[in-house]
Amino acid sequence: MRYLIFIVCLFCGCKELDSSKSLIHNVGFAQGTSYSIKYMSSDDYHHEIDSLLTVIDNSLSTYNTNSLLSQLNRSDTSLLLDTHFVRVFKASQNISLLSDGLFDCTVAPLVNAWGFGPNYGQEVDSIHITGLLKQVGYQDLWLRGDSLLSNPKQKKIDFNALAQGYTVDVIAELLDSNLVADYLIELGGELRAKGYNSRNKKWRVGIDKPSNKIDVNDRFQIILNLQNKSLATSGNYRNFYEKDSQIYSHTINPKTAYPVQHSLLSATVIADDCMIADAYATTFMVMGVEQAKDFLSKHPNLDAFLIFTDVDKSWESWSTEGFKSMVTK
Repeated sequence: MRYLIFIVCLFCGCKELDSSKSLIHNVGFAQGTSYSIKYMSSDDYHHEIDSLLTVIDNSLSTYNTNSLLSQLNRSDTSLLLDTHFVRVFKASQNISLLSDGLFDCTVAPLVNAWGFGPNYGQEVDSIHITGLLKQVGYQDLWLRGDSLLSNPKQKKIDFNALAQGYTVDVIAELLDSNLVADYLIELGGELRAKGYNSRNKKWRVGIDKPSNKIDVNDRFQIILNLQNKSLATSGNYRNFYEKDSQIYSHTINPKTAYPVQHSLLSATVIADDCMIADAYATTFMVMGVEQAKDFLSKHPNLDAFLIFTDVDKSWESWSTEGFKSMVTK
């Protein structure tokens, strides 16, 4: 699940002001959520951004029945793949390999069966759940060249765990190609920052406390500077349900077929690319605290901030050294 990471109007660090440019703020809705894009420029790229969002939606959306992904999920494997699909697919498969299958783009049947998809609130049949494991498995997908998908077992693909982050990256590529040096892109809580804001200060962002209620007067767990990096957060504290005194999280372990049962409440990941941060935020929520820490110790290209509960159900947190260096509060 993705959460809006509030953009804080506090800044630090400076650079020389370019008077030929002004702050442009584009807002709108895409991929079932809102976006907010701030950048310093003499030109407004809102039209180009909206056109790009439509192109990505036509490729990767599970809600658009005519998208490339939706057609592939209807077993039409004769379709030629576009660049967006190929890039996301390759990243997804690589993260699946690195995480030993804890990230899996075919997990959607399990998510739906547990009541977190279109069949929200349905009765859960444990025998049916176990049987659905046969429908999950990224290993049964591969590319034929760079233009065709092999999916002999007709697995259903869902890129929701990294598509928003990928979209942020593609918008950044658009701004970069137009020589925009300063921007903050936010889509559904996924962020990518470059350069400085209109006050020539570093961008500052706040990360919400892991609560299912937002206190506008005390909402942030921490505030940090984000510059030339991407950030994504995933958590279990808003998308869950309780049944027979048991809490069921929307985070499903694709290897066990069951919702995770551990103390991790939220995972915030910082990486160069937002797609990578997005995917690993989800992956760490499957792993849990100790496994995520171990993984991070072996992958110094990632920084992270984990919030979890102790034995007394009090909040605790842990972060990498790189993440600590960005924190201002």
